Amino acid sequence: MIKRALQNTGWLMGARGINGVLSLGYLALATRALGVSDFGQFILAVTFANALAGISQFQTWQTVVRWGQSKETLPDATGFALALDALTIAVGIVVAGLILWFAGDWLPLPGWLRLETFAYTCVALLCIRSTPTGILRLHDKFANAAVADAVTSIVRIIGAACAFFLSNNIEGFLLAWAAAEVVTSATYWHYARQTQPLFWRHISLRRIPARNERAWAFVIGTSLSGMLSISSRQVLVLLIGGLGGPALAGIYRVAAQLGEGLLKLAQALLRATYPELVRSPEVARSIAGRIAKIAIVTGLAAVVLSLIAGRWLIGIIAGPDFITAYTPMILLSAAAAIELGGASMEALMVARGRAVTNFWLRAVPTAGALGALVWLVDIHGPAGAGMAVLGASVLTVTGLYFATRKEGGKPVHAG
Repeated sequence: MIKRALQNTGWLMGARGINGVLSLGYLALATRALGVSDFGQFILAVTFANALAGISQFQTWQTVVRWGQSKETLPDATGFALALDALTIAVGIVVAGLILWFAGDWLPLPGWLRLETFAYTCVALLCIRSTPTGILRLHDKFANAAVADAVTSIVRIIGAACAFFLSNNIEGFLLAWAAAEVVTSATYWHYARQTQPLFWRHISLRRIPARNERAWAFVIGTSLSGMLSISSRQVLVLLIGGLGGPALAGIYRVAAQLGEGLLKLAQALLRATYPELVRSPEVARSIAGRIAKIAIVTGLAAVVLSLIAGRWLIGIIAGPDFITAYTPMILLSAAAAIELGGASMEALMVARGRAVTNFWLRAVPTAGALGALVWLVDIHGPAGAGMAVLGASVLTVTGLYFATRKEGGKPVHAG
């Protein structure tokens, strides 16, 4: 089991590695084409879309993995996930339109960019790929998922190059990012359909909850935890833009792009480990512990590398105008390393049906970090935001550690 979990993690890490290298390329193109201020506005538009999608969507890939283990429940599990995705799209588009239309100056997006932001948000919502991701992970098709993940950065760097040489404006880069979302989503659905039927006739919000009285508690718990993990960092960028303007948001985003690579690895680790913890409850704690040790070593090595080469990397990629991103990059790298160490513990808690506990362990530190953001940014600039993220990560992973110790050898429930 541990070998399969590590193999699955390896596939996801490979995709993250490709994306990481290519992301440096499209980051360089965007920062140098747009400059600090316009790059900040571009980032605020993309961040709004990602935050809205993150807040709206359910973690349906976990639903598919949890209730799709048998042939009898697989159609209903897939149908339940598809119904949740449809609900996300409908609600998300309406909410995005209302916010962008009626929001005043408190939303750090200029009026002339809001229509383009709404269009990109609609694309991001329509291209949600959590359900096909769950199908591929359920059937151990991690290699296919890795290929689909790599498509995002491949299309982005091609699109960014076209925008750099042809349009050299925010709209061109938004179009490139939208194209990447569409192609990636299409690739995921292509592989999912090859792997199993999609059971469109079983789309329902009632069948799985009728069989499992705690189904909605699980869905809400995993969704809230995912919402915090994904959208809190997006909301952070929007708050920084509101407090310090687009330029400050752009500098912070460069720091996050370079410093939070390990956070994506942590998310990959959770996704690769979770199916094994559900399938093998008797050795779940052992699997989580062994993977956590590997993750800690990897995280420490990455932080050291950031300290040594970070300033040089920022100068080469984004240019001297973004050199102030160095300190927040180090802080975010440390936060991501801590999250990487806690990823297997989080997966263990979810596999044991403690998704709501996970949510509270993230919610309280995140709320504290966002509350402290106003004075931290005022005093320390983008580094203050990095301090807030680091503090929240330390408290969250500490809570996960004590929670998993308290759980001890309690069994993992699959249904």
